[in-house]
Amino acid sequence: MEVVVDAADEQRFREFVSARSPALMRLGFLLTGGDQHGAEDLVQAALTKLAARWQQVGAPEAYVRQIMFRQQVSWWRAIGRRGEVVQAVPPDRAGADRTHQSELRMVLRGALARLTPRQRAVLVLRYFEDLPEDRVADALGCSVGTVRSTTHRSLARLRQVAPELAAELEAAP
Repeated sequence: MEVVVDAADEQRFREFVSARSPALMRLGFLLTGGDQHGAEDLVQAALTKLAARWQQVGAPEAYVRQIMFRQQVSWWRAIGRRGEVVQAVPPDRAGADRTHQSELRMVLRGALARLTPRQRAVLVLRYFEDLPEDRVADALGCSVGTVRSTTHRSLARLRQVAPELAAELEAAP
């Protein structure tokens, strides 16, 4: 089946990609535990799926994020069957911000990379995306109780692997 796209729709899609790619890359980076290449693959896969349905989608931002969450869950399942590959944390971007914030971000990235993919996704969705528990459960295809218990275990694990984040985590449940 051939999809016919008019020039105006194509232009709107290009503008969306141009405007939202940095934010989507940040989300992909968090969801993949700091894997730059994995984040790029995740964003590309999501935008490809969005492009195929661009004319039917009313809220492209929400739609592409949902695709990213579900694609990442699908990839975790595949990783679980063949074993996870741990990768080095990429260096921080030059001139990103103050030293303390850069150090905190590096510690957080390293700590997130030491969580399971499901734990990482729950924390990203709850605290980075600020989604309520029921929306996180919908995005990950699990129950609200699973989101609550995973959040609790994930925060405990973060406190264990990165005690220097304790002050930051005290604000979390």
